[in-house]
Amino acid sequence: MVATAPDYEWHHPVFQPNASVAGTVCRMVLCNNPDRPFGSVIPAMVTPMTAEGVVNVESTRTLAAWLVAQGCDGILVNGTTGESPTTHSAEKQELVAAVVEEVGATVPVIAGAGSNDTAHASRMAAQAAEAGADGVLIVTPYYSRPSQLGVERHIEAVAEAGGIPAMIYDVPARTGVRVQADTYHRLAQHPLIIATKDATGDIGAAAALSESTGLAWYSGDDGMVLPFLAHGGVGVVSVVAQAVPAAFATMVRCWDAGDHAGALAAFRSTIPAISAVNGAGMQAVMAKAAVEALGKIPGRTVRGPLVTATDDEAAAVRAGLVAAGVLKG
Repeated sequence: MVATAPDYEWHHPVFQPNASVAGTVCRMVLCNNPDRPFGSVIPAMVTPMTAEGVVNVESTRTLAAWLVAQGCDGILVNGTTGESPTTHSAEKQELVAAVVEEVGATVPVIAGAGSNDTAHASRMAAQAAEAGADGVLIVTPYYSRPSQLGVERHIEAVAEAGGIPAMIYDVPARTGVRVQADTYHRLAQHPLIIATKDATGDIGAAAALSESTGLAWYSGDDGMVLPFLAHGGVGVVSVVAQAVPAAFATMVRCWDAGDHAGALAAFRSTIPAISAVNGAGMQAVMAKAAVEALGKIPGRTVRGPLVTATDDEAAAVRAGLVAAGVLKG
């Protein structure tokens, strides 16, 4: 585990290190703003692989360092974009440890702990904490479509297994179940649950719930960042931010400064990249093609059932990056 930086301190008004919570082994959350416990621009990082599909840890380190240098102030490892359904436990833990060692002295590192098996997700959370993660991202149990009580118990169990701050991931288009308002209010009372990644597209609900729950509300949709910021959101957990990280960082910085025109201009510059990466719905595939086009990973291999982007698909992604101004034509 990386040595604790001297300026680490707990900022969140609710969560404090608590030895009574099983598995509390985490480093302190890095945060200059108590409303943003995990940062403001958090790329959901791809997992680089060799042509044979072997996880490339050194390339992972290099990518994480570049993203932070470009202005990202948090990193998500082992999310869906990182191909978490097809990476294995030892690989996940190694990836978290490598990213923590590389950038954990300067930004929070969040690890995905997503499964529709509560016991499996709990093991992932505990292993992420052991590897030094600052927090875990807990997706609602997909496919099984549990009751709201089931959703609540799942998220609480996984958070407690990790013993580190947790972010709920609400993405009903992928999971088949949405976190309801009453469930959010109950979960917000848990000392470990401090944030949510909202990919519902429901701005009105986000505005109301971010205020009434006190949770830090992050946009989970790249195209919705500015509306979320305008309605009480604190940042974004983003697929496309790893392709245009500087523009996303500029967008949030301008917004914070009250330069809404500048924020809008920065956002508009990212639209071609957002369309190129998200348009076909194969985000993990296209995000990897984008990062490869930028020269930040050596290849775009993915594991099945995903299929590696074809040359034509990769060319379309590259064209989007050219239009976004991050690559020359």
